Amino acid sequence: MTVLTANLSGIDIRAEIERLRKERNAVILAHYYQSPEIQDLADYIGDSLELSKKAAATDAEVIAFCGVKFMAETAKILAPEKIVILPDMDAGCSLEDSCPPEKFKAFREAHPDHIALTYINCSTEVKALSDVIVTSSSAETILAQIPPEQKIIFGPDRHLGGYLSRKFNREMLLWPGVCIVHEAFSETELLKLKAQHPGAPVAAHPECPPHIIDHADYVGSTSGILNFAKSFPGNTLIVATEPHIIHQMEKALPEKTFIGAPGADGQCSCNICPYMALNTLEKLYLALRDLTPRIEIEESLRLAAKKSLDAMLAMAGATVGKGDLGAKD
Repeated sequence: MTVLTANLSGIDIRAEIERLRKERNAVILAHYYQSPEIQDLADYIGDSLELSKKAAATDAEVIAFCGVKFMAETAKILAPEKIVILPDMDAGCSLEDSCPPEKFKAFREAHPDHIALTYINCSTEVKALSDVIVTSSSAETILAQIPPEQKIIFGPDRHLGGYLSRKFNREMLLWPGVCIVHEAFSETELLKLKAQHPGAPVAAHPECPPHIIDHADYVGSTSGILNFAKSFPGNTLIVATEPHIIHQMEKALPEKTFIGAPGADGQCSCNICPYMALNTLEKLYLALRDLTPRIEIEESLRLAAKKSLDAMLAMAGATVGKGDLGAKD
């Protein structure tokens, strides 16, 4: 974990971030799973790919990515000329950790007649070993374009892959990775919550396991869930994804009530992403001040990874970034 060695007493952190943002010609990006205080000072808030595309399109010289490492790497892949900093380089991802490049390479070599559709929550090295990257918002559009006779490897999230496999009746070889946050939701506690709020719909991220998805009225990415929150006709919504997205819902719709789906005992904070929580205002300030930790990617690796991202952008077209997997059948 990154250790703060600087003496920050007496410093107005927010004012210094504002000063450095202008001085560095920096853009600050925050994922929906970041803390409210980071979301509130970001230039852009959104899904990982949306944010990387925003960053690549700006004239900023520095991208401060308040998210996790694979997100910052994606920004660097798409905008290699920019300096990309991550407040805490230990902000990783359980899905990325579940899929070591050397094991994924061996898995691919063992199934040479399969193409690899790979969830964006993976390392640059795994992206370079993949054919097409998908997001939770683009996966259906891309899968629909793959001929039915083409065999598919899907990784690293077996729950997202399983959801797509069931919905499309499409057999796929699934890598056995999971998101530790979405894996933590309790079906028993969710049913108790539904009983306490009869009629309240459930919106779930497709990284959730089937026993949570089965109770969802809407399944979609973080952006899709936020859009659903704005459009559903009721007053109360149960949200089965990392709960910091509720901050944006409450800002946009203060008249509605949003309840985070519970973990195992109904009380634990296990549905909060521990990796996202590593980023703080203090670390963001230091990253802008020192322009480190900095994302660096060797050029041949970057270009190899970019091919799978380019394939996604070409196949997904205008649907990328809209965040909608659609209402559950």
